[in-house]
Amino acid sequence: MDNFKALIQEALNMNLLNFLLSKETYSDLKQVERINSFTRDNELPAKNLIFKSLEHLKSSKNLTANKGMFLELVTKADEQKVVELSKKNEVDFIIVSAKDWKIIPFENLIAEMHTQDTDLIAKVEDVKEAELMLKTLEIGVDGILITPKNANEIVDLKGMIQAEFNVKLTKAKIINIENISESERVCIDSTSLLQIGEGFLVGSTAKGFCLIHSETFETEFVASRPFRVNSGDVSAYVLVPDDDPNKIYRTKYLSELKGGDKVLAVTNKGQVRVVSIGRVKIETRPMLRFELEATMGDNKISFSCICQNAETVRLVDQKGFAKSVVEVKIGDEVLVHIGPGATHFGTTVNEKILEK
Repeated sequence: MDNFKALIQEALNMNLLNFLLSKETYSDLKQVERINSFTRDNELPAKNLIFKSLEHLKSSKNLTANKGMFLELVTKADEQKVVELSKKNEVDFIIVSAKDWKIIPFENLIAEMHTQDTDLIAKVEDVKEAELMLKTLEIGVDGILITPKNANEIVDLKGMIQAEFNVKLTKAKIINIENISESERVCIDSTSLLQIGEGFLVGSTAKGFCLIHSETFETEFVASRPFRVNSGDVSAYVLVPDDDPNKIYRTKYLSELKGGDKVLAVTNKGQVRVVSIGRVKIETRPMLRFELEATMGDNKISFSCICQNAETVRLVDQKGFAKSVVEVKIGDEVLVHIGPGATHFGTTVNEKILEK
């Protein structure tokens, strides 16, 4: 592989440290102590050895390495063989390759093996297949084996497996409310069911974002739409995942969003997950503009958020409960996230920009 060294360096930069090595590549990388090495060459002093059979495994004289097997999955009998092997507690991991049927066999394997100590590793062809395997049955496989074609795929993989994270929520006081007779309002319909206490972070400036609650509540007049957040006006920012796995988020205008994009869903505890957008609805509606003020140390931070003037649109109060915008009054406190301030095309910049 011509770009072998560049791919290795990019993986190390992304803190992806599990490598399947041959005799030649092991020699190249054995001095890198933080690498977790796998190999099919059982004569190498790697940390993880892959065997072709249980008999071969039992004859190994390496008592310190983790031991695993590589199995091709072609028939239902092969699937059962993997399950039975996992229950024997004789291997630490099983790498499974399925060329034709993939989703159903791996669903079965995940269901059978997720309570076992044996790790299930899926051999995949590309990043899309990796994402599918990591999210199958919500639990996903324990790991994937992939040969990346370029550095961009490594960056995509890092973003995919990045641990869940939190954003800091604080309270801000409503200091003014004004009516806007009509604005273009944006509803975001996600492809995920949002929970009570969960919504999107939206703000008119990058200084602060209100937690806008999802439409998870049944009312006398409107059915629950737990996939939807009635997010705000077209000029507002919403927090979305950053392509750079070393950064938590960036911003996008609500007017930019479209089906297939991703956005950050945030709970009233600040827990974050990435959800996909199914569609975006933009319609003309009467709105409310909330001016807010948060205290950070000795500083007072002022910002605003514009929401549709409707009973089904809710902010989240300081106790974590959803409160309809038509009931919010001056002096009330709601949950917000204080942002980085200035952004350029959604990315934080150290530049003096005045937004008001």
